[in-house]
Amino acid sequence: MHYMKLAGRDVPVIGQGTWYMGERPDQQAAEVAALQQGIDLGLTLIDSAEMYAEGGAERVVGKAIAGRRDQVCLVSKVYPHNASRRGVVEACERSLQRLGTDHLELYLLHWRGQHPLEETIEAFERLREQGKIGAWGVSNFDLNDMQGLPSSACAANQVLYNPSQRGIEFDLLPWSRAQGMPVMAYCPLAQAGRLLGHPVLAAIAEAHGATPAQISLACVVQGGGVVAIPKAVKPEHVQLNAAAGALRLTPEDLHAIDEAFPAPTRKQRLAIV
Repeated sequence: MHYMKLAGRDVPVIGQGTWYMGERPDQQAAEVAALQQGIDLGLTLIDSAEMYAEGGAERVVGKAIAGRRDQVCLVSKVYPHNASRRGVVEACERSLQRLGTDHLELYLLHWRGQHPLEETIEAFERLREQGKIGAWGVSNFDLNDMQGLPSSACAANQVLYNPSQRGIEFDLLPWSRAQGMPVMAYCPLAQAGRLLGHPVLAAIAEAHGATPAQISLACVVQGGGVVAIPKAVKPEHVQLNAAAGALRLTPEDLHAIDEAFPAPTRKQRLAIV
């Protein structure tokens, strides 16, 4: 597994996402087990949000990390409509309660809303001073949003990124790397794993004795400065995600991916799901 710095912590370049977890009570045991298996395999970065199942995903994470909180780097996100001075603090308290912890390593604004960023950041800083968060960041921010942040203390930006969604490579990703700003890639396998049947990824996977999903993850993180947060519940998928963190693609592999999924040649609107 390869590692990078995020919010002052060394984290694996492959983490664990929790979008759609916590929605079905009959799946909770499997979701908890998957997250625990991931931790055992070194996937110690876990990302969640108050939006996911309206707190349900955070409750799943809380069960998964019970008794092993010190092993994980925990990230969650606040709704934009809760991102006022008072709302951020109250939302964070609710998230901490659901997660069964007294602090987060990283707390993100889920996307930009109506509350002034100055208010949101003021609340983030208050939480940081109180030790309830280690650092704060943003999600779904494009380059102009990042450059317009009224503070340089932002620790990360979480955006959509996978081989078929490469818009950030034109400007946002190069800028982030130049700034030393970590990028967290959500939907690194595309929504519903739509990339996984692509023949080019399949051919590269066969050459490496891997799966198309692992090739997609390796492609996302190989350039540096990016951590991918795929969601997995099936044990075999968790194990494959963990193994993808050590996979290195060749220049020929990357060229083939470029041919199949061309890099952007002009500015594109930031993709969001």
